[in-house]
Amino acid sequence: MPPSGRPELEILFRIGLAVHRVVREAESSPRRADIVAMGADGSPTERIDRIAEEEILRLLDREGVDWNFVSEEAGAVERGGRETLVVDPIDGSSNAVRGFPFTSISLALGRDTLDGIDIGVIHDLYRNSTFWAVRGEGAFRDGRRLRPRPFDPKREFLLVSLGRYSSEESLRHARRARRARSLGCASLEIASVAEGTADGYYFNSSVDERNLRATDIAAAYRILREAGGGLEDAHGRSIDDFPLGVERRTSLFAWGDPAYRAAFPERSR
Repeated sequence: MPPSGRPELEILFRIGLAVHRVVREAESSPRRADIVAMGADGSPTERIDRIAEEEILRLLDREGVDWNFVSEEAGAVERGGRETLVVDPIDGSSNAVRGFPFTSISLALGRDTLDGIDIGVIHDLYRNSTFWAVRGEGAFRDGRRLRPRPFDPKREFLLVSLGRYSSEESLRHARRARRARSLGCASLEIASVAEGTADGYYFNSSVDERNLRATDIAAAYRILREAGGGLEDAHGRSIDDFPLGVERRTSLFAWGDPAYRAAFPERSR
């Protein structure tokens, strides 16, 4: 559990663990990949996403908090609060429904923009491990403080999103990198940069509607910032003022060591 004295962080931990339980129970259902609705962002909502989201909303009521709520499935839900909980109930849902063990619950609490996120929590559904960060207090995984690794060109390790909608730039960076992997869960891939497993993470779709939403990256944004890394879009522009909603999308380049950002090949604006 996180250090005591942070009630909001403790609530997010309880939500993450509770959702972990119901999602793992749902994995045994042959209908976990059924499409049950269209999400607020226009993408299909699979049954496993709906189960996770409903559990989060139920827990918010039980915890007695009035946080507003933003999720890719429900969109924005006003609950009368000053702060907003930005949620991806299942980040890496395609991994989850196929049993590929790289998926998470992403929870971020703050106001208005990515830079307004004060607390981020990412719970790894398969390793039962939790990353978290509070503004100004550092980033942690299961109690261990996170630090990105110093960049060594001979050991470069880039996480990059690949697939049908990948941009030519994504393919170019994947071919150029000494080692590259595509794992399909943005929150955990950014957290991997924060803990020094990878040097960077690059996501740039050829179709803007396939780029990332705030729900995908809000918690990871705070965790990587607190660890000492940084994030911008794939063209080198700041994403600090990116709004906490599901309407807009962004490409992303996240790095651990600033030396890796400096060494990364020039990107077009």
